[in-house]
Amino acid sequence: MSASAQIIPFPARPTAVPPLPDGSERLARALALLDAALVEQRTAVATWRDGLTALHTSVAGLDGSLRTYQAQLTTLHERTEGVHDAAKRLETWADTALRRVR
Repeated sequence: MSASAQIIPFPARPTAVPPLPDGSERLARALALLDAALVEQRTAVATWRDGLTALHTSVAGLDGSLRTYQAQLTTLHERTEGVHDAAKRLETWADTALRRVR
């Protein structure tokens, strides 16, 4: 029976910097971590700004849609008032016509 397996090597350990007696090694490590954190923060801020831009675009689109909807509602209101006025005139005419017949 033959079996084949893929052997995955363990990740290599970072090469160690020989410690310096005055603490420079710790400072160098801390500065490297700080640099990495700043890069990560810059990326996060850029992503956040992209999100704000997308939000601005969406809100602007929503604003346009709401303005269109408001204009359509205003037109509908005006047309409805016209129909209401016509119905009132027709009602008045009908009442007058019924009084004449009686």
